[in-house]
Formats: sequence, structure tokens, C-alpha cells
Amino acid sequence: MSAEMQMRPAACPACAVAPSAETLAAAGAAAPKEARLFLSLPTIHCAACISAVERALNGTAGVLDARVNLTLKRVAVEAGPEVTADRLIEVLAAIGYEAHELDPGVIAATATDRAGRDILMRLAVSGFAMMNVMLLSVAVWSGAADATRDLFHWVSAMIALPTIVFAAQPFFRNAFAVLRHGRLNMDVPISLAIVLAAGMSLYETAQHGPHAYFDAALSLTFFLLAGRYLDHRTRAVARSAAEELAALEVPRAQRRTGTGEETVPIAEIAVGDVVLVRPGGRVPVDGVVAEGQSEIDRSLLTGETLPAFAGPGMALSAGEVNLTGPLAVTVTAAGQDSSLHRMADLVAVAESSRNRYTSLADRAARIYAPGVHLLSLLAFLVWLWISGGDLRLALNIAVAVLIITCPCALGLAVPAVTTAASGRLFRRGLLIKDGTALERLAEIDAVVFDKTGTLTLGAPEPTNLGDHPRRDLEIALALAEGSAHPLARALAEAARQAGLHPARVSDIREVPGYGVEGALGGETVRFGRAAWVGAGAVPGSETASWLRVGARAPVAFTFADRLRPGAETAVAELVALGMKVRLVSGDAPGPVADLAARLGISDWQAEALPEDKAAAVQALGDEGRRVLMVGDGLNDTAALAAAHVSISPASALDAARVASDIVLLGRDLAPLGGAVATARRATRRIRENFAISALYNLIAVPVALVGLATPLAAALAMSASSITVSLNALRLR
Repeated sequence: MSAEMQMRPAACPACAVAPSAETLAAAGAAAPKEARLFLSLPTIHCAACISAVERALNGTAGVLDARVNLTLKRVAVEAGPEVTADRLIEVLAAIGYEAHELDPGVIAATATDRAGRDILMRLAVSGFAMMNVMLLSVAVWSGAADATRDLFHWVSAMIALPTIVFAAQPFFRNAFAVLRHGRLNMDVPISLAIVLAAGMSLYETAQHGPHAYFDAALSLTFFLLAGRYLDHRTRAVARSAAEELAALEVPRAQRRTGTGEETVPIAEIAVGDVVLVRPGGRVPVDGVVAEGQSEIDRSLLTGETLPAFAGPGMALSAGEVNLTGPLAVTVTAAGQDSSLHRMADLVAVAESSRNRYTSLADRAARIYAPGVHLLSLLAFLVWLWISGGDLRLALNIAVAVLIITCPCALGLAVPAVTTAASGRLFRRGLLIKDGTALERLAEIDAVVFDKTGTLTLGAPEPTNLGDHPRRDLEIALALAEGSAHPLARALAEAARQAGLHPARVSDIREVPGYGVEGALGGETVRFGRAAWVGAGAVPGSETASWLRVGARAPVAFTFADRLRPGAETAVAELVALGMKVRLVSGDAPGPVADLAARLGISDWQAEALPEDKAAAVQALGDEGRRVLMVGDGLNDTAALAAAHVSISPASALDAARVASDIVLLGRDLAPLGGAVATARRATRRIRENFAISALYNLIAVPVALVGLATPLAAALAMSASSITVSLNALRLR
């Protein structure tokens, strides 16, 4: 990953409310019919970033409108046909923002949070109706009788029935869906309780009965929708990592033809074609270099921090970035056959495997749902026999049993705790994305760390500037400023911060794959690879770039990746919690071994490919361990999805953040140990809530069964249990 990407501040979650282009378009904003381009913006983090990006793009000739979605870290651009994604990427690079083109066809299906807005709307409607019906009920409880009472009941019915039909649809639809397949879930007793409460109330009103329970039916609907919305919000951030990976694939390529070049979609590229990859561009296919020399940034795929040399005959993979020189690549695989697409398939398989995790609430529901129905049916039959066939009495008691055992507290048990724990962790710099992530985090007993960008910041910095004379530093600065190589950029930045000014080096040119050379006082000066300047290897495992001035002996400028703040604390706390800690990196053995020794990690693996990382996670799983994966790169996505639970930094690539369950908002890793402790406390609270719900049923159900609880009293008891569960969850805060 680029140094700029890693050095940017952590994401600003408070800015996540910024509207997206898709949202505004859905709201009716006028949108031009010209081409729409999508760019991924992995380094934006706040409202200032949104303003800068939109201002720069809207000021570009041919751009009609640009809108940033901070939540998705994406910008949608409406532009004329003459505007290309490459041009927009250059505009953003000029103001310091990294951008990648996304395939509009892949992400077109990414919708705004319609489901959340739908639940929230139904919650608001049911709450408003519930309050109005309760006000009408006060008059009945105060002594209204006969025609006045019937009037209030009919007015309540006119408010309640349409509201229930509209607001309770999520429960009705889910219940109907499972009943069609001969199964039961939590929504079946919920729907039955709501329908019977409303039906019995309507019957009592038509018969001029003294009691109607429309407020009970609305209370059930309101509280259960509240639980459903809390649960939805904990999952709202999660999207499909496989889709995000697919969207990162370059949608078009420059193909060489007999008469020149042509831009074609990747779907039209065939094996044997020759595509051209310019400096700074992402390799669109798997292939072999036919012409040219350059250096390739493979950090997104392998985690290797040092760019690799690329020359004729060398294999390249889709998703790698060409750094310094133009390349002609003979295609060996493209589109769905590329290595990047195969990685997306790995992620999809891993996600589907993890999604088979059964939450505590689901496990409780398997027992609870059939038990509630049987109990209510038993109450109906017994009271029908005891009362000598009094259908009205038997139905009233059966409805009271259904309402009093309605799984409202059970439905709130998990989302209430998850929301409270998520708030606690958010204040400590961790954003929970998945509803079951806390339960899974509480179960882990092994941790797998990536190295570059996770335990380190992925930003090389010079380690021996003070060992060189000022003149050498000025020459190195002049040459480094003429290169886009990550080590050259790191040296130039450090030298400038030290107050140095570049020497007057002329004729500076970059030699793709080797380094930079120029002329100084009649001598040739070079800065780059050891073999190119005639130097040997640096002792130890440090990364180095070499400077040679004329005939003088070359001198080495060494670089090291900075350790992420809190990395030592996090590893020590996890070990203290009894975790098996493992380091799996795509980097070279030397740097990996050094970092492992520094952090006290005895189990490490270097030069790991994406499939190797996923296999390492799977191997620990096969040993019966529950694995936490912490990673940040494209090469980590399959492992993140395969792990029992996963965490990525906010500075991670979009696809890695999407594949993870938890996002680390700050740069400090220290909160990881505390997150595990909080997750274990949250799981205990969930179990306590289940116990509260069970105790409530143990007391309330016999009362309902013997006919001492009306449906209204049952609704009040149910509300009390829900409030108790919510208060217990708030203890986590």
C-alpha cells in the first residue's frame, strides 16, 4: 500500500452521515444522462476530504457532477464521454488522494440502506399509533361505559388495524415464508400474538365487550420493531467482500492491434492478446511481460513491501500496480479466469462458510418457538374443556399466554447488548459491523496477524540518514524526487523534513526497474538497486537503496517499516488471555523474522500467498480453534472471511474492510485485548438476558395459564421484561 494511504488519519465515523450520490439520485435530484464513472477512494476520512474531492472533480472539464459517499469511500461522477477514469485519477492524485476505478456494472446493485429506512418508518408509525390508542384507553380505564366505551374502542380499531397491517409486515412476511416450508421461527409466535390480540379486540368491540386490547397489539409491534431495527443497524455496514473485490478489477484495458492501440472491456480480452500497462496503472490481466522493464508493487496481493523487478518473461497478476516503466503484457488469463477473480471466489466461499454460524438467539429460538405454540394451544384446549365450551374465554386466555410469552425480551436480548457493547468499543476506536461479531470474538482462542499495514504502518522510513554526509543526502534527495518509487518517496520526505535542499543534478531520468540517474559536475550519479550501482547486499535483513557518485564506492540508505502503535501491547495482552498468536505475511523472511522476534511471536510464516493465508486460518480451525484474523490488504481478504471473526484497520483497502467484522478506527492496536474482554462480558450479558426472559416466563406463564392475566396485563408484563433486558444491557456502557 502506498505511503500516503497509510499515513492518513483514521476514518472519521462521525462523517458517515454524508449523503451519497445514489441517495440523492433516488430522492429525485436531477442527474445528467451522460456516462457515470465510479472511483474507490481508500484514503478519504472526513467531511474535508469530501469537499476537496468534489471540488477538484467538479472543476475538471467535462465533469457535470461528482458526489462522494464517505461510508462506501466511493465517488460517483457524471461526465461527458470525453472524460476518462484515468484523467480523474490524475486529478485526485494531484491533490493527494489515491483513487482506483471501479466497475459500474458490478457495483450497480449496491443499494442504499432501504431496509433500515423501511424498519425505521414502520417503527415510527407503530409508535405514533400506540401512543394515540393508549390515550384513548385511558378514557376507558377511567370509567367510560356503554356507547362512549364502544366509540373509543371503534376509534382505537380504526387506528390500530391499518397500523398493524402496515407496521407488522416484516414479521408477517418472515412467518409466512417459513410456514410455507413447514418450519417455525421467532416470527411465527410474534405474528400469531399480534393477529390474535387484534382479532380478539375487534371481536370484543363488535360484541360491546368491556375490554379491547388494541394497545397491546401495537405495543408488541412497536417493541419488536425496535429490537429488529437495533439488530439491523449492527449489520448495516457489512457488504459483500466478493462484490468489492470484483469491482476492483480493472474494467477496461489497452489492447495492441495491428494498427495501434484500442481500449476494450476486459470481457473482450482473449488469451494471447497483448495489453499495454502504463506507469501508475493497475495490471488488468494475468500475463507475461513481452516488452519493457519496470518495478511492480505487489503489496495488495502479497504484502511484500519492496517493489519487484519486472522484465521480459516475468509473470504478472491482475491487481498488481506498475510503478515506473511502460510494459507490454501477453495475456494468459483475463476476467473470471484471473487470479484476482479467483481470490474473489475464495472470499465468497469463506463468507458462506462463516455465515453458517448460529447465534445464541437463533439457538434459543429453535426451542422457544414450538414451545410457545404448544403452551398456548394447551391453554386453549384445557380452558375450552373447563369452561364447558366457552370459546370466548378460552381464546382470551390463549391470547394472553401468547402475548405474555411473546419473544419480545428474547428478541431484544441480543441487539440491546450488541448495541451497548458496540458503543463501548466505538469509544475505544473499534467499529462493530456484524451482529454476531461480538459473540464470535468472545469465543476466539487463536489470533493470526498480517504484517505490513497491520502490525506495521506499511510506510518505509530511512533509518540511517545521520550516517551520511550532507552532500550525499542532497544528491540523494535530488534523485529521489525524480522517482515514484516508494523508497525514493520516503527518502525525499524525510530529507525535506530534515531541512535539506536538493543538489543541482541535471539530466535526471528514471530507468524503469533499476533506479534514477543524473549528472553532477561531469559525473554520473545513480540512486537505486544494488546490482545497478555495483554494490553488494546490506548485512542483516534491512531494505536498502544505494547511492553512487561517479567512481566512488556506493553507499546504502537503509529503510525499515514503522511498528504500528500499540502492537506490542496488543500481542502481549492476547498472549496473556491464553491466545495462540501467529504471524503470517507475504513479506520476505528477514523482515518477518525480525518483527516476530521484536513482538515475541514464535510462530511465523513468510512469503505467504493469499491462498496460503486462508489455508493457515483453516488449518487452525481444523485443530478446533476459533481464529481471529487481523489484516489490511487485498491478499488478506480470503483469510479475513475464512476466520471465525476478523478485524482490519480503517486504513485498509476497501475490500479488506468489507470482508472484516470489526474495523479499527484509529492507528493504535492496543484496544484489541480490551475488545476481547468486552466481547466476553457482552456474551455473559446476553446469557443473563436469556435467563431474565426465562425467569419472567416462569413467573408470568402460570399466571396467564390460570386465567389471571388479561391480554392487556400480559402486554404490560411483556413490556416490563423488555425494559429489564434493555437496562441489563446498558450495564456494559
